[in-house]
Amino acid sequence: MFVPRSGLEVLKPYSVEEIQWPIRLDANENPNDMPQAIKTKVIEKLAALPFNRYPEISAQSLKETIAAGFGLTAANVLIGNGSSEILEALCYAFGGAGRSIVYPSPSFSMYGIYAKLADSQPVPVALNADYTLDADKLLAAANEAAASVVLLCNPNNPTGVVLPPAQIEYIVANTKSLVVVDEAYHEFYGKSSVNLLGKYPNLAIARTFSKAYGLAAARVGYLLAGEDIAQTIGKVLLPYNVNALTLATAEIVYNMRQEFAVSLAENSRERERMTAALGAIAGVTVYPSQTNFLLIKSDTMAAMVARLSARGIGIRDFSTAPGLTDCIRIGIGTPDENKAVLEAVTA
Repeated sequence: MFVPRSGLEVLKPYSVEEIQWPIRLDANENPNDMPQAIKTKVIEKLAALPFNRYPEISAQSLKETIAAGFGLTAANVLIGNGSSEILEALCYAFGGAGRSIVYPSPSFSMYGIYAKLADSQPVPVALNADYTLDADKLLAAANEAAASVVLLCNPNNPTGVVLPPAQIEYIVANTKSLVVVDEAYHEFYGKSSVNLLGKYPNLAIARTFSKAYGLAAARVGYLLAGEDIAQTIGKVLLPYNVNALTLATAEIVYNMRQEFAVSLAENSRERERMTAALGAIAGVTVYPSQTNFLLIKSDTMAAMVARLSARGIGIRDFSTAPGLTDCIRIGIGTPDENKAVLEAVTA
C-alpha cells in the first residue's frame, strides 16, 4: 500500500491567490518590464539558441560572469532555479534528521517548510515588537538547538526591516552554524555581507534575479560561498536544473545590470513617498523598509483590504499570520499604481 511520507499531512504548501489583478502589488515584483536595451539582446541571443540541446550542466558561463563581479571564482558560485531552489537544497544538504534550522520569525514563510522537507527541526525565533532582531536571542536559540543552519533574510520579507552589517557579522562570528544571508532584496538596500565571505568560512550569501532585475518569470538565483559549501549543495541539485533560456537571459541581465538604475531610483523615491503618505493616515503604522514593498498595520485593516480589492489592487494580506496581526504588505508600484493605492486607502 502506498501512503505519503509522514509529516506531509500537516505541512501547509506555499500558496497565494491566483488572481489577475489590474494592479499587481502582491508578489514584490518589479512593476516595470525588462529595459528595452536588455530585451533586444535577449531576443537576439534566444533566436540563435539551439533548443534541441541541453543547457550547460554546471551553468559555468553564468557562474564565471557572476564570480567576476565579486572577485571570486566560479567554484564559489552556485546557480539555481530561483534562490528558493538553492535554499531548499542547502537545508537538505546541511540539515536532516536530528538537526535544527534556526531563523527569525516572521520572515520568509518557506524557511520553515524547507526545514521540514529536509527532516530538520525548524526553530523560529520571534522578532522584537518593531520587527528588529535580538541577535543574542537568536544565537542562544542556535546554541541550544545545536543548529546546523541559521537563515537570515536581509532586508527581511515581509517586514522590510534590515539587519545592520555589524549585527550580521556578530552573529556569524559567534556561532558554529552555517549562516545563510538571503539577500533577495539587496539591490534596494545597497549593503551586503559579501565582504565577510573571505573572513568567515561559515557564511553563505543567496541572491535572486526575480526582484530588482525583474526576472521573476525566468526563475534564477545564485549562492556565493566557500568552495566546499557550494560543492556540497551542488550534490543535491538535479542535473540541468536551470534551463538554457534562463541561463542565457540571466547572463545578459547581469552584464547589463546598470540598466536597472533608473527603476531602482524610482523605487526608492516612490517608497519614501508612500511611506510618508500612508504614515500620515490616522491609525496606520508603516514599518521602515529598504525593499520594494511596505508592511503596514491598521486596526481597520479589513476595511482597507476591501477598498483595495474593490479597485482591482492586489496586495498580500498577512493580517491573520503569526506575528503579523492586522498587517498587509504592499509592493511599490509605478507612480500611477501607487497613486491608485493612496486613493483607495483614503477613500
